[in-house]
Amino acid sequence: MRDSSGGCVRKNPESVCRNGEGFAKVADVKVPDTSVASFEVNMTLRECESECLRNCSCTAYADADFTRGGSGCLMWYGDLMDTRVLSGRGRDLYVRVDALVLAEFQKKGFLPRKKVIATLIGLVSAAVIISLAVSIVLVENKRKGSAVGKELDGTTKDQVLPLFDISTIRAATDNFASTNKLGQGGFGPVYKGRLPGEQEVAVKRLSKSSGQGSQEFKNEVMLIAKLQHRNLVRLLGCCISRDERMLIYEYLPNKSLDCFIFNEANRTTLDWNQRFKIILGIARGVLYLHQDSRLKIIHRDLKASNVLLDSAMNPKISDFGMAKMFGEDQIQANTNRVVGTYGYMSPEYAMQGLYSIKSDVFSFGVMLLEVVSGKRNTDFDNDSASLNLITHVWNLWKEGKDSDIVDPLMAQPYNSSQVLRSIQIGLL
Repeated sequence: MRDSSGGCVRKNPESVCRNGEGFAKVADVKVPDTSVASFEVNMTLRECESECLRNCSCTAYADADFTRGGSGCLMWYGDLMDTRVLSGRGRDLYVRVDALVLAEFQKKGFLPRKKVIATLIGLVSAAVIISLAVSIVLVENKRKGSAVGKELDGTTKDQVLPLFDISTIRAATDNFASTNKLGQGGFGPVYKGRLPGEQEVAVKRLSKSSGQGSQEFKNEVMLIAKLQHRNLVRLLGCCISRDERMLIYEYLPNKSLDCFIFNEANRTTLDWNQRFKIILGIARGVLYLHQDSRLKIIHRDLKASNVLLDSAMNPKISDFGMAKMFGEDQIQANTNRVVGTYGYMSPEYAMQGLYSIKSDVFSFGVMLLEVVSGKRNTDFDNDSASLNLITHVWNLWKEGKDSDIVDPLMAQPYNSSQVLRSIQIGLL
């Protein structure tokens, strides 16, 4: 457990709350165990200091540094456990100290080594005295497998994302056992886990070899933490421990949409009513991203494998690693680094790097045609008369063979007017 509570203690364990206290910078240390920490997504280091100073239970803070230069900070509430000096390899930790220690620090510019050790480990007594009531809540939260932090609130300016301890995630996934692996993406592997309260979760683990994954991690944390909609996957928290970066999502038992519409056995279980329900759900999610949320978000990688299905087959858009936030009056943007999946990209984005809400609408149209036809957009080779699904559907539509567009494995009868309208929207 590496519990250091039996080590050095503070000489003067009186309150360090509103008594002239402040923060002393302790350089090159391993940050404390994060089981009693919260992750502030949008705060600068200075804002983090002010917030920590206002809260008498806050004992220390540090730059989150989750993308080696990204924003955000960590704040600890309670005892600082498992903190050690790591010369040249550690991080800067800002520790709450009383007025006398603060004056000495400000005078000398550093803390003597003995005081560093006593300050880091000896916060036990003072922390217990000033935060007994809070500690009870923290223990209960930890027992339930969640980190200290406020509930995710999509309407607040500064998001507080629950932070899970690495030991909790390892236990939940059986130490990332291969039997719990759900899939693999550009970000890294995804594992199924079960928290102590029996809650099932999906753990998205950043691959250490993926430079792209680091940027995806930042995007998902910064964007999806601010979004709340029934057709978007719900982010429960994250885990930051040394080189580990993980996102913890709600677990959706029916996996992704492509597992149904491109699997012959599963396609037969999807009648038109279910398919239309999925189409409408995706459309609601996209509309929320583009228009109804307080942010205007361009997903940039909408595809069947990024739409997850819950136990009731309700669709939830996932994977916001490529997403971009637009200003209220911004219409389009361009990039030299085109990301996403060919076949779902609009022509202007794939060829010129121009993207807008129309880019997502194009991707949605491709998905819509895939749901109707049961065909993957890329299931056409060079010998085929059609280069892709859109061309295939368009040729059949011009010839008046709209019935040939519909998935032959879909149960009949179905609402013909809804099907035709869906095809028309997909071709727009």
